[in-house]
Amino acid sequence: MLMREELTQTIICNSIVDLADASDILLSYCAEKKVLLFYGEMGVGKTTFIKVLCERLKVIDTTNSPTFSIVNEYLTAVGETVYHFDFYRLKNEMEAMDMGYEEYLYSGAFCFIEWPDKISNLLPPNAVEVHMEIQNNKRVLSIKNRSNGFFF
Repeated sequence: MLMREELTQTIICNSIVDLADASDILLSYCAEKKVLLFYGEMGVGKTTFIKVLCERLKVIDTTNSPTFSIVNEYLTAVGETVYHFDFYRLKNEMEAMDMGYEEYLYSGAFCFIEWPDKISNLLPPNAVEVHMEIQNNKRVLSIKNRSNGFFF
C-alpha cells in the first residue's frame, strides 16, 4: 500500500508494485521541472524506480543502467527524449563538463540523474531531489524542491 505523508512529502512503497503510483505522484509534482536527482545507497532501487518513471512516460526503448556509458538516451512514444545519467564512475566534475552535461540538463527534456553528488556544483538550482532509502523492508522516497529548499 502506498502512503503519502502530506507534511514531508514522503512516499512509502510497501512493494515494487507501489512504484508506479509513486512515479505518478512524482511526475505530477514536477510539472515544468525536468531534472530529477536520485540520492540513495547502492541497491536502494534508484535504477528500478527510473525504469518505472520511463514506463509512465511511455519510453519505447529498453531502459537500463548507464553505469558504463554514463548517459542513456531514450525516446518516448510521442517522440520526446529522456536522458538517464549514472555519475557513479565519474572521478571529478570536469568529466561531466567534458561530456557536455549542460546540453542535456538545459535541453528541456527529462533528465534522471543517479549519483548527483558527483557533480553537485554543476546541478541546476530548480532540480527536484528524490532521496531513497530502505526502512523496515519498504522503500521510502522523500521529494524535495531544490529551488526553495522546501518539500512541495
